[in-house]
Amino acid sequence: MKTAEDFSYSLTVKASAKESMKKISEVDKWWAKNFKGNAAKLDDEFSVYFGDTFVDFKISEVIQEKKIVWLVTDCNLHWIKDKKEWKGTECIWNLTEKDGKTTIDFMHKGLTPDVECYKDCKTGWTGHLKGSLQKLINDGKGFPE
Repeated sequence: MKTAEDFSYSLTVKASAKESMKKISEVDKWWAKNFKGNAAKLDDEFSVYFGDTFVDFKISEVIQEKKIVWLVTDCNLHWIKDKKEWKGTECIWNLTEKDGKTTIDFMHKGLTPDVECYKDCKTGWTGHLKGSLQKLINDGKGFPE
């Protein structure tokens, strides 16, 4: 029996790992305009809001220029049955710098094909990462919702 795989996505940007990490923490410039808190260092807490949906995070691990982990501490995914589906999941960012570029390997641990929001959330994450975060880092302008 095949085990479910966590959603993951990789992108390469034209910036150092340090600069990339800084841009990831600027959540309101690439993901959610409606953002409260801080998302830059260990134990920072922040929230994103999309209408009736919200997600609360705590930064649970930081390795400068290498890795950052966002732990979902609470959520309300208003459009699905289990509105707390993301609670306890983790967004893990691994950064690898080489030749002036950085590869960002993103994984949403716990967002697997067997959960209700997988299809919509996979589409959402891909759009935000490719269509907004990558543009913020490479071109200086993201497209937050």
